[in-house]
Amino acid sequence: MSESEGVMAGHEALREESPYGIQHKKLGIWLFILSDAVTFASILFAYGYVRVGSTDWTTPFAFSPTIVNGMVMTFVLLASSVTMLGALEAAKNENPSRCLAWLGVTVLLGTLFAVLHIREWLRMIGEGWRLFQNPVGGPALFGATFFSITGLHLGHVIAGIVAILVVAIKYHRRRTDESHVETVGLYWHFVDVVWMFVFPLVYLMNAK
Repeated sequence: MSESEGVMAGHEALREESPYGIQHKKLGIWLFILSDAVTFASILFAYGYVRVGSTDWTTPFAFSPTIVNGMVMTFVLLASSVTMLGALEAAKNENPSRCLAWLGVTVLLGTLFAVLHIREWLRMIGEGWRLFQNPVGGPALFGATFFSITGLHLGHVIAGIVAILVVAIKYHRRRTDESHVETVGLYWHFVDVVWMFVFPLVYLMNAK
């Protein structure tokens, strides 16, 4: 056993076992997901309340490129969940090269989602949409809610991409194991599930 491995083993020995019968990493990510789910639920509820309470709410998307782009983004994000499952399966089967390949594909798909999202933002900003500006008339709250909700989700996607990259690099160096892949995978699946609420509420329900 090397010196570094001995130090890690010593730390593991000093660490108390989780009273809930699950790993500390998994418990931590589940607690984070629970708290974050409450945050998104509150924001989406507030958005729905404001939308229903506005009689002249703007519905600018129709069957516009925005809806098509959103559908493509949805497919990309769902595909990234499948590749993340592939990475975890490869890690459990002790196949590092395959696991790293799937993690790489997941990062690429997540990056593509972010690029499509930012491109859509730039297009809307070019049309005059701002946080407190509505170029087609109606309440300015549309821009505020759209950019705030999608921006919060996009921030989670970017954070997930960074987390997957860190786990992949450390996994390649044998400094992490399948439990770390599983933990970052749980976060990534959560981000995907949130989008399944954001897309219909913020995109499809604002189509004429």
